[in-house]
Amino acid sequence: MREKVIQGIFKVIDDINAQLPEEKRMSKSLDTILIGPMGALDSLGLVNFIVGIEQQMEERFGMPVMLTDEMFKEDSPLQSVEYLAEYLLRLLEVQKQ
Repeated sequence: MREKVIQGIFKVIDDINAQLPEEKRMSKSLDTILIGPMGALDSLGLVNFIVGIEQQMEERFGMPVMLTDEMFKEDSPLQSVEYLAEYLLRLLEVQKQ
């Protein structure tokens, strides 16, 4: 399940990267920082990323996830790809029960 979540995240990164010039593209790595001063996403990119993640998770797992509220928290799961993957796994596990 973890690999499926990461593949979904990487698919969204590919989709966003296809719209960006080469020098602004995000790396597909668990260490990629998504938000904050060193983050790869600007505000519009963040919105597109969140929508893409929500769509990917629903397509892959048949369960809706909502990340909009999470982006403003101090310990947001959108800090890095790895942190987001772990958050999504926990969220999907809870929804399965």
